[in-house]
Amino acid sequence: MILPSKHIPLHKSLLGVGAALLKRLDRPTTVTVLWERCHEVEEIGSFERFVKALDLLFALGIIRFDRGLLVKAE
Repeated sequence: MILPSKHIPLHKSLLGVGAALLKRLDRPTTVTVLWERCHEVEEIGSFERFVKALDLLFALGIIRFDRGLLVKAE
């Protein structure tokens, strides 16, 4: 479910959901605002998948939490 495979397409994997989130994280923002921007995106689907994808991006060092805002890591 994290990575795409023969039976899980990219847009249904958490990596694909993370990519969709990164497209919408164009400036520092709160989790709530990011959710409002992308909750209707089909591949994200639910708040649970949204949070799991954020966790994955944070664990990989792609995003960071700075003074209450999500930002892309340099």
